[in-house]
Amino acid sequence: MRTVAFADGTTVPALGQGSWMMGEHHARRAEEIAALREGIALGLTVIDTAEMYADGEAERVVGEAIAGQRDAVFLVSKAYPQNASRARLARACEASLARLGTDRIDLYLLHWRGSVALAETVAAMEALVAAGKILRWGVSNLDRADMVELVDSGGAACATDQILYNLTRRGPEHDLLPWLAAQGMPVMAYSPVEQGRLLRDAALARIAAARGVSPARVALAWLLARGDVIAIPKAASIAHVRDNRGAADLSLTAAELAALDRAFPPPRAPVPLEML
Repeated sequence: MRTVAFADGTTVPALGQGSWMMGEHHARRAEEIAALREGIALGLTVIDTAEMYADGEAERVVGEAIAGQRDAVFLVSKAYPQNASRARLARACEASLARLGTDRIDLYLLHWRGSVALAETVAAMEALVAAGKILRWGVSNLDRADMVELVDSGGAACATDQILYNLTRRGPEHDLLPWLAAQGMPVMAYSPVEQGRLLRDAALARIAAARGVSPARVALAWLLARGDVIAIPKAASIAHVRDNRGAADLSLTAAELAALDRAFPPPRAPVPLEML
């Protein structure tokens, strides 16, 4: 599988797994854990979660899924913006570590920007790195101006920006993605199939039918065609995970990419970053 490199030289698979909405229903827990484990076995070893998801239950689901194979995964979690201060971030991180059943988080993100000064969040993140609680840190849902301010506030070590990015949300291509690439910061793309809504698009369905694959596989393959994007689709069943994994082996032709550009035009002017 193609990999993406962080600025520190660490490489991860370009296709990972999300956990948004996992842990919300006890009856689905075993299936969610099985899906995550199947993904790990298939090489989807980047697993993304957050303290917000199901009030921490998603982290517990992930913790159960990675039990006994922690070293095989690249674990990502996110902190609420109200917990991004020097006083509160350490406590939030410890709570996430406990729910995940691990002693470190590979990549810890500010979930979105709140009222805490970015410089204070940078200092709090760096303190967690120094303490060995996290190996690197990044942000989520920050647009270009926020990212410039972050770096100017001492945040040059930021590893990534996790954003809403898919065929229907191409706004970041105008200025945010080029800026991140210039800084050596890969992108993490959440909701890569727009929570399933994208799969009903006729143009996407035509390409998928012609290739004999699912629309989700085409949508993910489009993201993976970029060299600096890590896609983190959520899949709550083994069958869904296996279908997602197939996207890593699907190379879209120039004609197919052009057809997708016609159906989902890239931005011609700046577009404010969207978030879900």
